[in-house]
Amino acid sequence: MHGRIKKARFFNTKIREEIMENSENIKEKIQEQSKKLTELGSILAKNQFSYKIEEKISKEYWNKRNEQLVKYNETSLEYYSQVQKMMNLINKEEAQMFLLQISKFHRLGTELINVMQQIKENPSIIDSKDKQQSQWSKKIREKILESSNKCLENEKDMNLKFRKFYEKEIKKILE
Repeated sequence: MHGRIKKARFFNTKIREEIMENSENIKEKIQEQSKKLTELGSILAKNQFSYKIEEKISKEYWNKRNEQLVKYNETSLEYYSQVQKMMNLINKEEAQMFLLQISKFHRLGTELINVMQQIKENPSIIDSKDKQQSQWSKKIREKILESSNKCLENEKDMNLKFRKFYEKEIKKILE
């Protein structure tokens, strides 16, 4: 009987040590991910991309705008992938849900890039003052506004979810 108690105490001590060690590993990984997020966040802040659509009819403007969106999307996808990795360390279910949002972000961004490509090829499409615009041009103009708004709303939602997750889960671990 006495031997069983010793074994149970030894086992409980080992479990506590493993839990503490695992907690430290998670904390270190979160700190690493935080550094990567900070770097990517700085890059995104420097780019200062805006989803606002302007009715400019120059090819150069739309070419530059398209390039900015592609660059922004690539960096944002990398940023949100880091967020998802961090979430996955703590809560796999929420991380999987966030992964679905990343997929949606990618899909919406690709749609917006494709619409911008059409406008880049024919910038007069975006001119709402043009009274002789075809139905096709009007649909493209509506599509870019709709796509841009969807991208913005999805990104706001992703940032809000991460902020809540950070407050609820990550802060406790880092303290």
